[in-house]
Amino acid sequence: MPGVYISFPFCAQKCTFCNFASGVAPRELEARYLRALEQEIAGHPWPWTPDTVYIGGGTPSRMPLDALSRILGAIPGRPWREATLEAAPGSITPEAARAWHDAGIDRVSLGVQSFVTREAARTGRKHTAATVAADVATLRAAGIANHNIDLIAGLPGQTPASWSESLDWVERLAPAHVSVYMLEVDQDSRLGLEILNNGARYGAADAPSDELTADLYETAVDRLAALGIPRYEISNFARPGLESVHNLKYWRLEPYTGFGADAHSFDGVLRSENVETAEEYVRRVESGQPARQSEAPANRDEERFFVGLRLMRGVTPEPADWARFGAPINRFIDNGLLESDGATIKLTRAGVLLSNEVFSEFILT
Repeated sequence: MPGVYISFPFCAQKCTFCNFASGVAPRELEARYLRALEQEIAGHPWPWTPDTVYIGGGTPSRMPLDALSRILGAIPGRPWREATLEAAPGSITPEAARAWHDAGIDRVSLGVQSFVTREAARTGRKHTAATVAADVATLRAAGIANHNIDLIAGLPGQTPASWSESLDWVERLAPAHVSVYMLEVDQDSRLGLEILNNGARYGAADAPSDELTADLYETAVDRLAALGIPRYEISNFARPGLESVHNLKYWRLEPYTGFGADAHSFDGVLRSENVETAEEYVRRVESGQPARQSEAPANRDEERFFVGLRLMRGVTPEPADWARFGAPINRFIDNGLLESDGATIKLTRAGVLLSNEVFSEFILT
């Protein structure tokens, strides 16, 4: 079944590591954006009924409760198999949690990144470990027992000891799902750009080395597995049966429709994307223009490898795949980055750390 993604690209502050198309904006723009979002959803023909909804951002937990209720009320299929809302620690009240539950939300993803106060504060986050613990208790009291905790390995000042402290909190809170990302160093975030420029702002001079970041990630893999939360995708770990149903659609090349600024869609054949900025999105919708700015055929032959290989179960090449990609597959098997049982190929532990190198071989030119 297809899924629905809804973009709410607004935050109270822009975190230093964030490379998404989101940020701080005037309240007036947020209000216009929500009206435009309702308009875009209302104009969708719904040739199918979705079974998952994912509201991402930004910080969707800041969305006014009445607007959230109207938006979710316009999407068919409730109760959905899964409905996720991303939330910033410290933004969850008992009233909000109950309203989310009543609107159909049954899963909340908490953008914790670090349970260590000094590490979180250097990125622009204002929470403490106690804040997160209180949020989890509030969600459970409201009937939302399924929650995810996001962590980032490689934040400025992070050490094996501080990383262990964050993992200790994961053990205490016993979430259903954990996401562990290695810090992305690129020009799209303030911290990433500062690291690339060998600067010192945002704690860039204290960022762990690539080797230490990889070690922290590997520590998380082992620790979470011991807690009964095994890795099922490069950055995602879950208790058996509690994997993110919506996100699995992306990795399995299943269809989904995106609404809002910078939202992407895939109908099984074509990939499309909406305009990137909230300002342009609002201008287009208010003037009666489509929010979609581009559309192109998907190349499933290559996508099933560089998307499917993100899953720990791997992919099963067909005869045509072996004819096209046999040489790189065998080379990566020989050098220990892929393994095969004769039918399925998947990343090895070492291959996960060098996955971009592996994926690049499956892009057709």
